[in-house]
Amino acid sequence: MTDHPFDVLVVGGAGVDTTVYVPELPLPYADTYAVPPVVDRIGNTGAGVALGCHALGLRVKFVDLIGDDPQGALIRDHLAARGVDFAHAPSEAGTRRSVLLVGPDGRRLSLFDPRVVPGQRMPRDLYLPALRSARHVHVSIVDFARHVYADIPDGTTVSTDLHDWDGENPHHEDFAYSSDVVFLSAAKLGGRHEEVMRAIAERGRASVVVCTAGAEGCHVLAEGKVRSFPAEPLPGPVADSNGAGDAFVSGFLYGRLAGRPLEECVRLGAVAGAHACTSEGTHEDPIGLDALLGTVS
Repeated sequence: MTDHPFDVLVVGGAGVDTTVYVPELPLPYADTYAVPPVVDRIGNTGAGVALGCHALGLRVKFVDLIGDDPQGALIRDHLAARGVDFAHAPSEAGTRRSVLLVGPDGRRLSLFDPRVVPGQRMPRDLYLPALRSARHVHVSIVDFARHVYADIPDGTTVSTDLHDWDGENPHHEDFAYSSDVVFLSAAKLGGRHEEVMRAIAERGRASVVVCTAGAEGCHVLAEGKVRSFPAEPLPGPVADSNGAGDAFVSGFLYGRLAGRPLEECVRLGAVAGAHACTSEGTHEDPIGLDALLGTVS
């Protein structure tokens, strides 16, 4: 691996989550609710994958556009404190934000402010050096990141997470059909998960499509077959489901880059996701390598 200074380049997807712990979801209308302290923390998908992979000992580079604002400073400080190699350029609209309402059972409702700048692109000199020296690239579904695909060298594997895609929104198509490993959630698919998974593989280049389904586990399409896998038991009381999907991606990618069989990659992802559900915040306490590997015989 000496010819690849980075194991994973993560493109886009840092933000700040403002977490509000509410007495129930859905939250009935009331003029005022008294809630526990409201907390701002690093969040969003790219940050989760970068921090999760870094915690597992992978060599990570993270590039993004963020604002010159207090939220951008929070992101920079958090990543620097944890030793994540982060390069960024300014976004005129400021840093992406989410307000997360979290119920007592750990479920969440996310109110996402993407701070989109129409036509914005990431400067090529920000990502090209790392892109040319990474074993794997993970592309977040922010609009400016789609343009990076054209620069990815032949032979470099690519992943993306479509999150709660409905299988129809055209925003996701470049990511879905240009990645080797595609993750998505079953949240908006109803009973259509297999149909959508097969469409991703048939229309694009994906050799593996993973559809997560929360406590029901996940479905995996590989070599033309869809298989279902159970969720892993939580290692402690549920605290906050935020970041579980990003943790799953990190665990799965660790297994894949280590050359482990598909079944082990799925289990590593599931274990990492279960761990995330027991930690408050979105990406505050990603699972470490010893804890992850201790679950796989």
